[in-house]
Amino acid sequence: MRPRSLAEVAELTAAGDSFDRCLANFLDAFYVAPSATALSEVPVLLAPSDPVTGCVRDAYLAATAEELARRMNFPSPAWALAEDRRLHRPWFASPLAALRAVLLLESPAGFRSRNLFVSDNALSRA
Repeated sequence: MRPRSLAEVAELTAAGDSFDRCLANFLDAFYVAPSATALSEVPVLLAPSDPVTGCVRDAYLAATAEELARRMNFPSPAWALAEDRRLHRPWFASPLAALRAVLLLESPAGFRSRNLFVSDNALSRA
């Protein structure tokens, strides 16, 4: 199933599907037909059921919503600004210390503001 919203990405992930695959499938569909509605529905929080990676995924969904809204000139969804969608400690997309400086510089604002450090093409689809 191809998620039509970030809320569906969270729902499928909570049910045991791959977060990365669901997000990639959502991005494929979103870029074909961008929609503010796809960003506005509130995703279920993943942290309560998966304390290890859930908080990172919750922040990642919020950052994705903010960045896609900015790129498409949609209003940023209010749910994405919630404090429980931010990390208290920095998270880097790569475990390699040598790449941290690059990720600090490249990370889009929506990700940096949530303490997520990713490459500038984190939301790109080839």
